[in-house]
Amino acid sequence: MFKGFEPVFDKNSKVLILGSFPSVISRSQGFYYGNKQNRFWKMLSLCFQEEISESIESKKQFLLKHNIALYDIVTESNLLGSADSTLQKSQNKIANINNLLPPNTKVEKIICNGKTAYNLLVNNFNITAPVVCLPSTSGANPRYKFETWQIELEFLVNKT
Repeated sequence: MFKGFEPVFDKNSKVLILGSFPSVISRSQGFYYGNKQNRFWKMLSLCFQEEISESIESKKQFLLKHNIALYDIVTESNLLGSADSTLQKSQNKIANINNLLPPNTKVEKIICNGKTAYNLLVNNFNITAPVVCLPSTSGANPRYKFETWQIELEFLVNKT
């Protein structure tokens, strides 16, 4: 079984971005969205019009500064590759996201980075907060559109 990463959040987090499970490259680098082809960090940089350093600590600080919690719905998996299509056929341990939600945080919305994260979330939790499924930021996803992410994160951009 491969292990994912610990969540990044604090009591001021207002949005939870929930991915599926780290790619092989992300696991080798030790942090979320480590594959340079993934648009996640570039998308956040564009939304907030702020450069994000390559260091893990800088990325964590960026997320917390902008009230973003980040986690994956799967915490352990026997997934050998990186494709979400095979993740659904793998042996997985689902995350306990309850400590990332109120009253522990100020999360008002959950944004799922792709359909796999969304499906696993709604099939395993009864969530009362608004849940939005956005096109995956994966470089392999031709349906990704920056504007859809920008719209969903706009309330954070205007508050920070």
